Amino acid sequence: MVLCRVPRWSVRLWASPGWWRTTCTLRALVRPKRGPGCPGGASGPLACRTFSRVSSCPPEVMLTQERYPVRRLPFSVVSEEDLAAFECIVPGRVVTDPEVLEVSNVDWLRTARGCSKVLLRPRTSEEVSRILRYCHERNLAVNPQGGNTGLVGGSVPVFDEIILSTALMNQVTSFNSVSGILTCQAGCVLEGLSRYVQERDFVMPGPCHIGGNVATNAGGLRFLRYGSLRGTVLGLEVVLADGTVLDCLTSLRKDNTGYDLKQLFIGSEGTLGVITAVSILCPPKPKAVNVAFLGCPGFAEVLQTFSTCRGMLGEILSAFEFMDAECMQLVQQHLHLASPVQESAFYLLVETSGSSTGHDAEKLGCFLEQVLGSGLVTDGTVATDESKAQALWALRERITEALSRDGYVYKYDVSLPVERLYDLVTDLRARLGSQARHVVGYGHLGDGNLHLNVTVDAFSTTLLDTLEPYVYAWTAGQRGSISAEHGLGFRKRDALGYSKPPHAVQLMQHLKALLDPKGILNPYKMLPTQA
Repeated sequence: MVLCRVPRWSVRLWASPGWWRTTCTLRALVRPKRGPGCPGGASGPLACRTFSRVSSCPPEVMLTQERYPVRRLPFSVVSEEDLAAFECIVPGRVVTDPEVLEVSNVDWLRTARGCSKVLLRPRTSEEVSRILRYCHERNLAVNPQGGNTGLVGGSVPVFDEIILSTALMNQVTSFNSVSGILTCQAGCVLEGLSRYVQERDFVMPGPCHIGGNVATNAGGLRFLRYGSLRGTVLGLEVVLADGTVLDCLTSLRKDNTGYDLKQLFIGSEGTLGVITAVSILCPPKPKAVNVAFLGCPGFAEVLQTFSTCRGMLGEILSAFEFMDAECMQLVQQHLHLASPVQESAFYLLVETSGSSTGHDAEKLGCFLEQVLGSGLVTDGTVATDESKAQALWALRERITEALSRDGYVYKYDVSLPVERLYDLVTDLRARLGSQARHVVGYGHLGDGNLHLNVTVDAFSTTLLDTLEPYVYAWTAGQRGSISAEHGLGFRKRDALGYSKPPHAVQLMQHLKALLDPKGILNPYKMLPTQA
């Protein structure tokens, strides 16, 4: 054990061997670099395909149409004449190579697989418009695809839908350094946008391709600080199913004229239109960032620590993440990452972001002194520089990777009252017993978002029947949401009724029929199967 003393504290923070052999200081300026799982700013249909490949020859993914009971709708089949027409619209960007298509047909988790025979790569909204106008006339189904990092099977075809990739739509149109308003095409990758705005002293508020983020209303790790995309997106350009370009790309903070149409498309998962450009408000880049990693003896202490944290850190609190002991064990086992604190039942990652290093360090120090002194937290450590802050974030952000290496993963993303957040994990462990390798819980405690994951040796329909609809019914019983931030996609579409009343679902179906009467946009996704 290496003892790290922090000046003016009456308590001590302990770090395990091999970790930080430097004096911990709350006055270190750290700026953890946050990516959504899309490293290096890669683009194109091969982008955002990272750690789901755990070997050079991964096992073939079963076709979605074979794994799940789903029937192909009466869409047309792509012909040679169609390929020739697409070549005229996007010359040189009609992809039929089976190897490239294999990557775009399989989702990021390698649990869903379509059999599309063609991928189109437009560069402009006009090209998207011409493609959709043609597909609408020919009754060809289209699967819009951004970074393909979705977790519910919403970003890949179910059958042979045409894949419409926005990866080449990656241009920044404008940025206002006074207001912080960015306008860009939908295929811009978050990491590239983050670099762009950080050079101008701003940060991106959302988690891979900005269009995909908006289409799924992705939340991210700092929802607690920056809120949802419904609040930060100011305008959209969207191409409708018949090729109509809807230009609502305003950059105004206030516009109270008529219906706010952009909200229809935020979170619509590409079922109502294809988002081609976004105007978004970027908050100023914080000048001081601190990251602490803490151990708690129980979930009751986790809740009390969060309550204390909100009260004492207030406006500088930017993230409050939790993970259970099994998450830490899997991260250590599969990724060989070391825990910086003593073994605990739960672990917390607390981040602060503000404008004054000294002010923020003092507030964080008072908070840590309070929770350590009261026994709510039994152990903890604070990042002393940016690389160590990134190492702390890796323990939380790479849980998904560790789970993927543990076997087949059943993933659930639910919103619950914070006081009941972990009860679902406990109940499910008792329900499954030895049927599962691991049942783990982690997530964004600050906004009541639990990521519940069950790992097993291989996919089992029997186990799926044990999990569903039990998880959805349990969540509904607490008046929670069956999808907090991942969306519904293909896998959860028939569970929508657990979170929305029948009249709301019916209205959604009416809107779909109005905007996409032939149902060609991302079919089999989001809305329940209709007889």
